[in-house]
Amino acid sequence: MTNHPASYSYATEAISTPIAPVKLSDDGPVIWCKLEYHNPSGSTKDRIARFILGKAIRSGLLGRGDAVVEASSGSTSISLALMCAQFGLRFTAVMPRGVSSERIKMIRAFGAEVILTPAEEGVGGAMALADEIAGRGEAFASKQFENPDNPAAHRYQTAAEIIAQVPSRSVDAVVSGVGTGGTLVGLYQGFCDFGCNTRPVLARPVCSDGLYELECSSFSKKIPGVVESASAIFRDAHLPGLRQVDVKDSVALACCRQLIRRGFPVGPSSGLNFAAALEAARDLPPDATIVTVFPDRMERYFSTPLFSDSVEEFECDPAQTCC
Repeated sequence: MTNHPASYSYATEAISTPIAPVKLSDDGPVIWCKLEYHNPSGSTKDRIARFILGKAIRSGLLGRGDAVVEASSGSTSISLALMCAQFGLRFTAVMPRGVSSERIKMIRAFGAEVILTPAEEGVGGAMALADEIAGRGEAFASKQFENPDNPAAHRYQTAAEIIAQVPSRSVDAVVSGVGTGGTLVGLYQGFCDFGCNTRPVLARPVCSDGLYELECSSFSKKIPGVVESASAIFRDAHLPGLRQVDVKDSVALACCRQLIRRGFPVGPSSGLNFAAALEAARDLPPDATIVTVFPDRMERYFSTPLFSDSVEEFECDPAQTCC
């Protein structure tokens, strides 16, 4: 690739985000939280966007001015829009109707196109249209739900950062919700590469009001981006000893609000991950190193239930996480 934009060198630079030991009560467990909202677009998805696009450029699949397409409920599309702007690429985001307006505005602000598919078709409808666009030869499909470079970004980069940052230099459990599955799968694989005996824990949001018409086919319309059965990455992964923790969406949102009030400007999936980590801690020794991720920032959720006065207020307690 020649004639890179001036920002090309910046776009290819890896960014190490902080990690913080977080307790929400004096007698609660310490959860080590990777503050991924420190990435340039405010999301952990910057990692996979940089990794996927960078590899495609180096291998000759993409060149300046070429087009990229992805089906995403928001965060991945925002990250790809930012990275494409820096790499000198064009980007089209295909998303189901109903995603928050903040996310659409962010994508368009980076000069990308947004195509909205029928809400009732969920993420599957968006994926089908993205595949159709790519199939016509109009764009490179980054395919976050099946591209092995998605978990590889976390396996070879994020996991190494975390091992270097936690005092124990080892991880006993890793907790994450599953959208593409790239974070949970990649971190688990990376920790195993370092010789850790790590237990993978799936944080699963459950809609507490009985409704199941959910944003992007997620388990809960209040926790965007956590998707059921859409990811080949998660479906095909080998995760021995995988534990699933069901978390009421109201609990996840209340936990998220507590985190925000402690100075962590996070979105709903951070509340989900933290609540599930508290539950996972009950079966581990008090000195266990439990790691989770705060995936993104709160600003893209101002119009969502996270900032609604209807969210129940209570202290985040592991005993309250499960349905």
